[in-house]
Amino acid sequence: MIESLGQIALTVRDVDRSLAFYRDVLGLRFLFAPAPTLAFLMIGDVRLMLSAAEGEFTPGGSTVLYLRVADIDGEHGVLAERGVSFIDAPHLVARMPDHELWMCFFRDPDGHTLALMCERRGAASLRSVRA
Repeated sequence: MIESLGQIALTVRDVDRSLAFYRDVLGLRFLFAPAPTLAFLMIGDVRLMLSAAEGEFTPGGSTVLYLRVADIDGEHGVLAERGVSFIDAPHLVARMPDHELWMCFFRDPDGHTLALMCERRGAASLRSVRA
């Protein structure tokens, strides 16, 4: 039985450049870099492996990493100050029975799409769901 997602592999053009982006700009926790072509970081409980292009694996594919945050407006502001160029502003994606789902999208140095996602809960969200 599969219990959870353990690791994501992301093929990049320049491991050092991508490591700097994910560690220094996004603030992910660096784990280790066993070789110049590999680096490992943590996204919550999931390990992110950055690896150089090899064989059929090329950078900038159709993978999207959705990064859960508690305050999407605050994180959007922090990352914009660090030089992240966003595709869009934080916006409502869906109203659920107990929360609102908000997202905004951006790209890493290789063109991979990433998103901040936030599940807003509370009186204001619940009132808008019921309306």
